[in-house]
Amino acid sequence: MSRQPAFRPVPIPKPPRPLHRKPKRPGPLLWLARLVALPVLAWMLGLLWFSLTLPGAAPLALKSDGVVVLTGGVGRFQRGLKVVESGSARRMLISGVGRTTTRRQLAAAYRIATRRLKTTDLGYEAIDTRSNAEETARWVAANRFSSIRLVTSAGHMRRARLELARVLPAGIAVLPDAVPSEPKAPSLAFEYTKWLVRRGALLLGAA
Repeated sequence: MSRQPAFRPVPIPKPPRPLHRKPKRPGPLLWLARLVALPVLAWMLGLLWFSLTLPGAAPLALKSDGVVVLTGGVGRFQRGLKVVESGSARRMLISGVGRTTTRRQLAAAYRIATRRLKTTDLGYEAIDTRSNAEETARWVAANRFSSIRLVTSAGHMRRARLELARVLPAGIAVLPDAVPSEPKAPSLAFEYTKWLVRRGALLLGAA
């Protein structure tokens, strides 16, 4: 009889051990991207808050000593005139008009009688929001007013109030009265950025 060879089990090789690699540290470009992304994200969230919380018009039933209209937007003058003629304010300042503009020219431009502007003062010295506030402060002091209604666009209102808070005495009440408008995204983003920069400058002690 032929002898059969003895059965020998074939050893099964063990799987190789996984190599534990150390996680790579973020490189300088990744850190730079993160540093840029954080302020951009904060700016975008701030813009969203700014656009969703735009102020609106104030009821005419709320009265103040005077009304201040900042030039530069549609509907502001008409709103200020309506405030005065409804008895919600005794006098109106239009801040930032051209140096050669007269009441008669203003009345002709808006097709109204000049007599309707008998309680209107024209401010010729303001050229921007900062000087609007300074001109307003002088007008308030000259008339000894303790309260004013501020008329400007919704997007511009926060920056205008920021500048007024810088120059007005603490006891002067300011009633915001925003003219309804449909601001476009680029202009709203620009206005938000200007407000943000100016607010930061004032917090750092800039005049």
